[in-house]
Amino acid sequence: MTPFTYARAADPDDALRLAARDGTAYLGGGTNLVDLMRETIAQPARLVDVSGLPGAIEETDEGGLLIGAAVRNSALAEHRLVRTRYPVLGRALLAGASAQIRNMATVGGNLLQRTRCAYFYDSDGSRCNKRAPGSGCDAVAGFNRNHAILGASPACVATHPSDMCVALAALDATVQLQSAQGARTLPFAELHRLPGEHPERDTMLAPGELITAIALPPLPAAARSTYRKVRDRASYAFALVSVAAVIELDGDRIADVRIAFGGVAHKPWRAARAEALLRGGPATPAAIRAAAAAEFADAAPLRDNGFKVELATRTLVATLGDLVGATA
Repeated sequence: MTPFTYARAADPDDALRLAARDGTAYLGGGTNLVDLMRETIAQPARLVDVSGLPGAIEETDEGGLLIGAAVRNSALAEHRLVRTRYPVLGRALLAGASAQIRNMATVGGNLLQRTRCAYFYDSDGSRCNKRAPGSGCDAVAGFNRNHAILGASPACVATHPSDMCVALAALDATVQLQSAQGARTLPFAELHRLPGEHPERDTMLAPGELITAIALPPLPAAARSTYRKVRDRASYAFALVSVAAVIELDGDRIADVRIAFGGVAHKPWRAARAEALLRGGPATPAAIRAAAAAEFADAAPLRDNGFKVELATRTLVATLGDLVGATA
């Protein structure tokens, strides 16, 4: 591990002051950053610990939720209003990692975790544009079973690892940010980047910018929501494919639906095409399958992961089918 200095922030303004130097990284729960530092993939010269900043889960006047960035994942998953109003979020959190990691990991840190691509972690023998820009991507022609089928580029085919972020994408969350230039709010869909020619840049955050909170809008339909994760083993495995879904019925027609996929792209993938086709139509397996076909029409599977198109389609049919049955 490369030597570094450490400072603990007393409040957001203190964190921004301490992070003003180049080579500084914010430390939340450390469940991803510390691993990357041990492998010398991340080599910050200075850590600013923000895990002690105020973190609460508060109901907004409009009926949404404001979630502090320092809230632990386990606390968010167990919160009464999350379980009753946004069950998709609670289930996504519980599908991720282990209980011990959820007890340490923070909400803000979850948003910023990096890919689990094996070539990204193999700093001794593999080329990775995300780790070393311009070096190449060994995953394109290598073992790419877990990699992206949507939104990838020749520079990077890695997938985003978070379960929580898939649920937040489906819920139209917003991210509250603070920097030396002031505060701003970013729609969650705009937080993460597709790789393009610069896969080393995961998000749209400016250097030193701090995530202070995540806001969930009032969304009565989200009470009928769920998260389904397909993985190689029952626990502590990243998604091959996952689906976060919210549905509202008007009789036997779909009044509203929100869908996001995990495990298929460099960022949580909001399924706008599928949603548009399903709204106002019947909640039937045939309609859902047709909507999935439209969503994955531009998929570009690699040698080992073509199965993800059919797997994602079947997972969407099963997930929405469960919600329709529960609503009925």
